[in-house]
Amino acid sequence: MTLLSVAQMNSQNDIDANFVVIESLMQQSKADGAELIVFPENFVCFAAGKQRETAARFEEIQQRLERLAQQYQLWIVAGTLPCPFRPDGSIIEDGRVRTVSLCISPEKTEARYDKIHLFDVQVGDAVGGYQESAFFEPGNELVVAKTPFGNIGMMVCYDLRFPELALKLRAQGANILTTPAAFTYTTGQMHWQLLLQARAMDSQCQVLGAAQQGWHGEKRQTWGHASAANSRGQLLDMIHTEGAQLITVPFDLDEQKQVRESMPLIQHRTLIEL
Repeated sequence: MTLLSVAQMNSQNDIDANFVVIESLMQQSKADGAELIVFPENFVCFAAGKQRETAARFEEIQQRLERLAQQYQLWIVAGTLPCPFRPDGSIIEDGRVRTVSLCISPEKTEARYDKIHLFDVQVGDAVGGYQESAFFEPGNELVVAKTPFGNIGMMVCYDLRFPELALKLRAQGANILTTPAAFTYTTGQMHWQLLLQARAMDSQCQVLGAAQQGWHGEKRQTWGHASAANSRGQLLDMIHTEGAQLITVPFDLDEQKQVRESMPLIQHRTLIEL
């Protein structure tokens, strides 16, 4: 059995102040005996309009996270960071950036996932409408990172609403799905827990939902409730209070194997043409 931590943060626009919280959560995760900590979306800097400025520091921030992973001997799923270049190194020329989630071992960065589904929606909150595609270029590659405790299928926030993505990650060998998020208060209240448990039930993977919580500036409010669901779709734990904190939950590959063998959903799945 392995212990895995899921973080909740209230990140603001001060990168160094956010790193103080990041390191504190890593210390707590290590004290809990965890091997992995998952951070939320925008965990290093949460500031509208500063994506390009933060993206210019992508490699510096990546190296800082790698040093922390080595120092604490923890695997990190580094929420999301804005990045000015694609996985092949080519620069994004139109001024947009990519939303990138990194999987970092105590030795090095092991995998990079670029968020595929962009949040272009109307929401009944103080912001009103969101159009991520105006600032971000979507990724187009599925990523499964191999770790000593199981294979991690990497997702981000809005990706949770697309069961086919979770199923494809399962088909590529995922045991765990990581979903760093910054759900709006409005959509989170309606769907966050439901989506986490549904994707766990669909894929028979453990789902780790790291979350932003609280106010970021005057208009943006996130739902929080960092959570984990097991391979049966049951909620293992959820944070119900405000502020930076974490939960640490067990994960057992042998137990997951039994779940999948007793209810072989993948083998039973048929393609239905509507």
